[in-house]
Amino acid sequence: MFEQLEEIRTDCANRLIRAARDRKSPMHSPVIVTADVDARVMVLRAFEADAWRLRLHTDARAPKARMICADPRVAAVFYDKATKIQIRVRGTGRIETHGPVADAAWAASNNFARRCYLGEGPGAVSDRATSGLPPEFEGVEPDDAQVIPARENFAVLLIDIAEVDWLYLAHTGHIRAQFTRTGESWSSRWVAP
Repeated sequence: MFEQLEEIRTDCANRLIRAARDRKSPMHSPVIVTADVDARVMVLRAFEADAWRLRLHTDARAPKARMICADPRVAAVFYDKATKIQIRVRGTGRIETHGPVADAAWAASNNFARRCYLGEGPGAVSDRATSGLPPEFEGVEPDDAQVIPARENFAVLLIDIAEVDWLYLAHTGHIRAQFTRTGESWSSRWVAP
C-alpha cells in the first residue's frame, strides 16, 4: 500500500488539502506547538500545496503570537484514527496582521467568527468562567459595523513546512517516512518507527 516515498508525500499533501477544506476531516484541527513547547489545538484554514504552507487564524494578542515573533520554530501534529496515519511537520511560523493574506482571510470570515476578536485577549484573567466575548455578542452574530474593532486583533499564522514525518500504524508493523525540504527540492528516506 505505502511503498513509494513520493506517493506518501503526495498523500500527505492531499490529506492536508482535505483537512483545510473539510471541517469533518480528522486532520482539520491539528495540535500546534510553539518553540516554548506550548501546544494547542487550532483549526487548519488553508494548505498551499505548492508552497507547503499552512494557514491558521489567531488573535494577535495571544501569547503564541508573541512567541512565534520571538522564535519562529513551529511544529504541528495531524492524526487520522480511522486510517491510522499521523503526520508531524516542522517549519517556520510567522504572524501576519495586515497585508493580502490577512486581509483575504478576514474578508472570507463571517461575522460570527470575527466576533471572537472583539473580546478580551487570550489569557485575560477573569473572576468567573467566561468566553471573553462582550456580553452582547454571546451567541449572537454582530453586524458589519460592530466587528470593525475586531480587525485589529485578527491575525493569520503561516507555517512554512520544512520537514514532514509520516507514520502509518499497523498491527503487522508500523511504517515511517521522513521528508526534508530545501528550497523547492525534497529529500526523503524510510526510517524505523
